[in-house]
Amino acid sequence: MARYKHPSKKKRLAKHAKRTCWAPFWTVPKIYGLTRKVHPGRHTHVKRHWRRTKIKA
Repeated sequence: MARYKHPSKKKRLAKHAKRTCWAPFWTVPKIYGLTRKVHPGRHTHVKRHWRRTKIKA
């Protein structure tokens, strides 16, 4: 990728980067109760890895 990114492309890339983050930790007890131990990544709808799946940005 180029060293200097166009601002609109940079904005699109940043949006996709935020999508791959885990859900907040407090969503687990809110959904399942205080005793259940579940990974917060299960609540993220779009899962993407930089190496596995490419984006059309």
